[in-house]
Amino acid sequence: MVRTAQHQGSQHHSAFGSDLFGRAAERFARFLGSPAYIISQTAVVIVWILGNSYFLIFNFDPKPWIMLNLVFSTQAAYAAPLILLAQTRQAARDKHLSEQAEMHREQLADAQQEILDLNTALTKAIHAKVVGDGPA
Repeated sequence: MVRTAQHQGSQHHSAFGSDLFGRAAERFARFLGSPAYIISQTAVVIVWILGNSYFLIFNFDPKPWIMLNLVFSTQAAYAAPLILLAQTRQAARDKHLSEQAEMHREQLADAQQEILDLNTALTKAIHAKVVGDGPA
């Protein structure tokens, strides 16, 4: 029963479905939170600033690096909604899994009560047979 609930949970899709865009947004959001992304972005910024100001290698964006600021602004304008989309999808999955877990707990409680009731009835029947206080 638990396995079925887990399987159903993995098949659940939020309001955004399992569409390519939603899955891509989740992958992108995970990537933005990774050390690899932070390290690579830091390296790009260092190369950009050094190359445009000190070494004059590129010199296409001199101080105060307006183009670099524009690149960051554009990145933020797209990253924020995609991250929110990924969080919304994750929240929907978490809610579904929580509901499945609650149903499972209720089923376990019902089964436990049934076993307890059967045990009580069996104990009473055995007691009646042993003591002789009732129908044989």
